[in-house]
Amino acid sequence: MGQHWFEDVADTLGESYLKYSFTRGTKQEVGALIEMLELETSHRILDVGCGPGRHAIELGERGFTVHGIDISERFVELAKVAAEAAGVAGRVTFEVADARTWHSAEPYDRLISLCQGAFGLAGGPDSGDSLEPDLELFSNVVASLGPNGRLAMSAFSAYFQVANLHGDTDSFDAARGVNHEQTVIKDEAGVDHTAELWTTCLTPRELRLMATAVGLRTDNIYSVRPGKYLPESPNVTSEEFLLLASRS
Repeated sequence: MGQHWFEDVADTLGESYLKYSFTRGTKQEVGALIEMLELETSHRILDVGCGPGRHAIELGERGFTVHGIDISERFVELAKVAAEAAGVAGRVTFEVADARTWHSAEPYDRLISLCQGAFGLAGGPDSGDSLEPDLELFSNVVASLGPNGRLAMSAFSAYFQVANLHGDTDSFDAARGVNHEQTVIKDEAGVDHTAELWTTCLTPRELRLMATAVGLRTDNIYSVRPGKYLPESPNVTSEEFLLLASRS
């Protein structure tokens, strides 16, 4: 596969990614996931689309073993430096990898993919002829889960996106459920750059169908927002849905 459109975005953002408000709820999110996924320190955790490693490193600081993969070399570089600085590099590792094609030699006990980490970014201009690129990515990474594996994956809400369309910057493809956004991002020096983002937006029903399609049982779907991972029933006002699923 060729270069993914998000690689340029990540290269431009670099460390400035962690200055955006949606990244400031890491501790709450990780605390909630420990309970929701019944995490134990003996579990091997896979973080798909780990970005600069904020969730993986927070888990590492709480004694968990995590391997993060991300398509961005810059983000993985930052994650490795941050893990060293936090003193968790011995149990938190990172790898540059494309979640659409990556395979694990050993099964994982738990899988997380948060804040549109890889999943949700597959339906962009480089998705080729595939009608369901996100399902294909989902199926590929779920293959890394062991027989008693469980996952937590966030997805942007189609309900929220349609209700909050900005006509001057957003273009929502209703047939594919993909929002194309033209926005401005800041680089590490604080300089503005124009960027284009393609985000797949989903409904709870679609998430349940996807889980079933890859042999998972849906345990719960919650409406969440950054820093507020709470057991709230699906609604139309929160930005994201959180799918909790396990091997049947």
